Amino acid sequence: MFPDLFAYTWVLWLVIVVVAVVLELLTLSLVFAMIAIGALVGGLGTWLLGWPVALQVVAAAALSALLVFLIRPLLYRLLVHGRPRELTNVDALAGMSAKATASFVDGTGFARLANGETWTARLDAPHEHAEVGIGARLTVVGIDGATALVAPAAAPTTPGTGVTA
Repeated sequence: MFPDLFAYTWVLWLVIVVVAVVLELLTLSLVFAMIAIGALVGGLGTWLLGWPVALQVVAAAALSALLVFLIRPLLYRLLVHGRPRELTNVDALAGMSAKATASFVDGTGFARLANGETWTARLDAPHEHAEVGIGARLTVVGIDGATALVAPAAAPTTPGTGVTA
């Protein structure tokens, strides 16, 4: 009445490969790519050789584990090697130039950063008593919660003359 389900294990291996590839595209961690290769070569390959289902599962699991623990670290290092870490979100704000949009009172005011965002700003400790007027150039030193820690920027010099602008 029921067909021999083990005759269709190749479909199961293909489903596992497709699911692993989709998960890899979502995570980009190379783990699911290794599992997909293990299922394709270890599972489907052994099915083509006529091995029993239990050995297919063992071969797919063993090959996937070998790929995850031996090949993935090498591939990951190759892909990431030499590339500087990209700073994002508030980490990317440190060192950015800014302009004061209001005079600072008691070391606190507002600053428009070079990326166009306006932040509540506080002068950092070494400059907390500095006078900062509207339009003053600032440099972001760090972020403390929702407040940018800023310091007065050094006045730009005219190239070749040493004269401050």
